[in-house]
Amino acid sequence: LDLGLPLKLWDENILLKTRQADFFDVILVGDGEELLEEFISEWQKLKSLDISRTEALTRLAATVEGAYVPELYEVEYECADGPVKSVKPVSSEVPAVVKKRTFRSRTLAASTVITPISAWENIHMVEAVRSCPEMCRFCLASYSTLPFRSASIEEGLIPAIDRGLEHTRRIGILGASVTQHPQFDELVDKLSDQKYDDVRISLSSVRTNSVTEKLARMLSTHDSRSITVAVESGSERLRNVINKKLENDQIVEAARVAQIGGLSSMKLYGMAGLPSESMDDVEETLEMFRKLKSESAKLKSSFRFTFGCSTFVPKAHTPFQWFPVRKDSDKKLKYLDKELRKIGVDFRPESYKWSVIQALISRGDRRVSMVLEKAAEYGGSQGSIKRAMKDLKGQLPPLQYYAHEEWDISTCLPWSAVQMSLSENLLRDHREQAMNLV
Repeated sequence: LDLGLPLKLWDENILLKTRQADFFDVILVGDGEELLEEFISEWQKLKSLDISRTEALTRLAATVEGAYVPELYEVEYECADGPVKSVKPVSSEVPAVVKKRTFRSRTLAASTVITPISAWENIHMVEAVRSCPEMCRFCLASYSTLPFRSASIEEGLIPAIDRGLEHTRRIGILGASVTQHPQFDELVDKLSDQKYDDVRISLSSVRTNSVTEKLARMLSTHDSRSITVAVESGSERLRNVINKKLENDQIVEAARVAQIGGLSSMKLYGMAGLPSESMDDVEETLEMFRKLKSESAKLKSSFRFTFGCSTFVPKAHTPFQWFPVRKDSDKKLKYLDKELRKIGVDFRPESYKWSVIQALISRGDRRVSMVLEKAAEYGGSQGSIKRAMKDLKGQLPPLQYYAHEEWDISTCLPWSAVQMSLSENLLRDHREQAMNLV
C-alpha cells in the first residue's frame, strides 16, 4: 500500500470539530491508551498489502473500534447554503455511527516529556481523574470523557509523581475535577510528607465546595500562591439551570479557608451569555464578589480575587449544543468589567469576537474547512475569517447561522456520525431538564 503522503490522524478533540474532516484521513475517537496501539498494529498490517488507499481506510474503519474516517461518510445539505440534511456512511462495511472508546483503568496518564520549552515549563503532569461527575450542561470536558474515573493513589498517582521527581521538582496534578478523587484527602496527606517539602505542587481547577484549610496549607507549603475554582455565575438560579451544584455560601467559605490556609489569591472562572441568563443574574455575580471582598477584609489580609470570564460557546456532544452565542454577551462583559474594577476585582474577560469565531468552528460543518483555508491565506485574523465568509457567500450558511441561531432539536447535527459518551437522545433529555428550571 502506497498512500503517496503520510497518513494524517488526530485525536477526539479534533473529531468534535468535524468540519476539519477535509484535513485528516483518520480521527481516533476517545481514550488513546488501547485505541492507539490497536490502530498502529492494524495500520502496519495494511501497509504490507497490495490494496488501494480507500480499501485500507475502509478496513481500518471496520476493524478498529473508534476509528473515524471522514471520507467514508457522505454529508448532504438542504441546499448549498442550508443546514445539514443527513450524514451517512458510503459503505455498509463501516459503522453508521462511530462510538467513542473508553479506557477503564486505575492508572491514568502522566508526562513522558518534561521540557522548559512548553506552556508549563519543567512540570511533570499527572492525571488524577478523568472526566467529571458533575456534568454541567455546557461542559465538553465532562460529557465527552465520561465515565468519571480516578487513578489509584498507591498504584498510579504516587508512583507517577515519584518517577517525575527523578527529573524535576515541579508537579502538576490534573483533572477536570481533581478534588473529587475519592481518596483526595489521603493524597493531600501523602503530599504533606517531608520528602515532598521542596516540591512545587500545582492543581488544576478544583471543585469549590471541596476547598479545605488542609488543602490550602498543603498548596501554600509547596510554593503555590493561588487556587482556581469554576463558579460560572453568582446566580444560584442560573447555576441550577446549568447543573452546577453549588451555593454562594460555599464559594465564600472556600475563599475564607484558602485565605486562612496561607494562599494569597483565588481565581474564579465564569461565563457570560449562558442560556436563560438575564441582567439580574449578572447583578448577582457582582453581589457575590462584593460579599467575597467584604468577608476577605475581615481577615485583614491582601487576599486577591481574579475573575476569568468567557462567553458561552456551544460545544458539540453536550446538552447545550443547540443553543447560540448570545449577542448581548459583549455588553455584559463590559458591564462586569466596569463594576468589578470599582471593588478591586481583577477582571480578565476572553474576547467576545473570538468567541463568535470559536462558535463557527465549534458548530461548523465540513464547508467551514473552506473558510479556514481562505482565512489562513488572509493572515488568520478575525477580519480574515469575515473576509473568507464574504468570499464564500452562497456556498455555506452565514456566520449568523453557525454562531447566533438556536438550532431546533430535530436538526441533523454535523457530527451525528460520531457518538461520544451519551447518545443524542440522552443529551436532549438533559437539555429539557435544564429548560424545565428556567
